[in-house]
Amino acid sequence: MVSKSLYGHKVNQLGRLLTKRLNEKLTPSGLHSSQWLIILLLHDRKECTQVELGHYLNVEAPTITRTLTRLEEMGWITRFEGKDKREKHIRLTNKVDAEFQKWFEAAVNVEKDALRHIDEHDLNVFNRVLDKMTKNLGDTK
Repeated sequence: MVSKSLYGHKVNQLGRLLTKRLNEKLTPSGLHSSQWLIILLLHDRKECTQVELGHYLNVEAPTITRTLTRLEEMGWITRFEGKDKREKHIRLTNKVDAEFQKWFEAAVNVEKDALRHIDEHDLNVFNRVLDKMTKNLGDTK
């Protein structure tokens, strides 16, 4: 039996469940949750570098490269050189516009299912704790 005090384990298990449910909703349209995170970030920022995406997702360069290659093959992103030719910038293509709202609604619905019967006060506490845990781990690097 897993100790009740292993909060990281519980957070990881929750993350896996959320990812599984989101994949169930997105996969029919050819998208996976890891790709959705990139699309969501690019939708908000309009453009970012491959390095910024890797840092945001906390993944190594080869992993982000493979994911971006797949998104590019599907026609959902475009990569281009920045001022420094070694730096790759990423943008969404217009092809994403037709699908984005459907993907966004799927993500919102999964989150609504997860948050059902949880009051706002508890969610505020949960959010503060998650932010502090993330900051604590980020500060150790």
